[in-house]
Amino acid sequence: MKVLIVNTSDIEGGAARAAYRLHKALLTKGVDSQMLVQSKSSDDFTVLGPQTKFQKAMGKLRPTLDSIPVRRYPERTKTLFSPSWVPFAGLVDKINALNPDVVHLHWIAGGMMRIEDIARIRAPVVWSLHDMWAFTGGCHYDEECGKFKNSCGSCPVLASAKENDLSSKVLQRKQVSFKQHTNLTIVGLSNWLAKEAKSSTLFKNTSVVNLPNPIDMSSFAPFCKQQARTLFKLPGDKKLVLFGAMGATSDPRKGFKELAQALDHLPAEYELVVFGSSEPEISQGFKQKSHYIGHLHDDVSLRVLYSAADVMVVPSLQEAFGQTASESMACGTPVVAFGATGLLDIVDHQQTGYLAEPFNTQDLANGINWVLQHQSPDKLADNARQKVLENFESSLVASKYIDLYREVLSKEKE
Repeated sequence: MKVLIVNTSDIEGGAARAAYRLHKALLTKGVDSQMLVQSKSSDDFTVLGPQTKFQKAMGKLRPTLDSIPVRRYPERTKTLFSPSWVPFAGLVDKINALNPDVVHLHWIAGGMMRIEDIARIRAPVVWSLHDMWAFTGGCHYDEECGKFKNSCGSCPVLASAKENDLSSKVLQRKQVSFKQHTNLTIVGLSNWLAKEAKSSTLFKNTSVVNLPNPIDMSSFAPFCKQQARTLFKLPGDKKLVLFGAMGATSDPRKGFKELAQALDHLPAEYELVVFGSSEPEISQGFKQKSHYIGHLHDDVSLRVLYSAADVMVVPSLQEAFGQTASESMACGTPVVAFGATGLLDIVDHQQTGYLAEPFNTQDLANGINWVLQHQSPDKLADNARQKVLENFESSLVASKYIDLYREVLSKEKE
């Protein structure tokens, strides 16, 4: 079986890391897997990226070009919006020339391909959704607008009052393109995302399944807490609360504001550790001491940092899956999150962490306290790792994807 995984990049960003992990897990299972990307950072020969200087330069320029239509909406929110209009990528020609049995799309925004290109892919398509973009009018998260279930327009993300705005036009383009591909299967990384996709006007008549991101349990495993703290120059005698994501403090969806409010209800002797963001120029004014780690780019560093913490907080308002939560739990660090969206699949309330009432910051603080004051922290840590081992371990997830590919291919033969 020949599988081609397509993602904007190979190892930069959460979706890229998830797609690359699946690619490696498939190779381990004996699948002939390759990965095709717009921007390549690794030196992995099984990852196909731009070859010439011009192609590499265009790969970096395309995200900026794709954002041009969005700039007509100066009052838009911070939620990412992708029209996916930039032509001349040549990507579909590469895909078809490679002639895979299955094309597995992941995160394909950032100007990587036009919406219309999907209809031109000859092979069956499996599409893992790392956010809501595939079934909306262009927003990557809908901020609970819900218009994608019927028709977009007057988009709150764009702060638009016009029915025939960019979101309406993007949704119409998707309707035309997606109908033209006869073998398309959608994968929601969480039950919540699969349900949202199935409720959309675009995918209500399309096959939608739920499969999670894979986690390599040897890469994400408990590491000596004191050694971990020494490596990151963190205090050895304090309760450490960890928070982090891409754009951890700048993306409102990640819940940094809600975490800040929860910290007001917590003792000053706790300390906060933030990764995915540098220390701000102006102090956040927390009563707790804060440590800003910056961006981490490899699994080894992430494993050590997760292991250094006593609790990981993932206060996202909307989350497709919650990869940092599953990584943290694999390292034996319990997670506190709001009981909503993709995190419901990962955290079991008062078993592997704490699910706070959405979006009650007092209860979020209660959850942090519950974990930090737990009478049996080792039991909590074991539960957390076991949950990931039983549900998200890479070999297990890869086998489920292989079964899906076979099902898709059998449908193609009918």
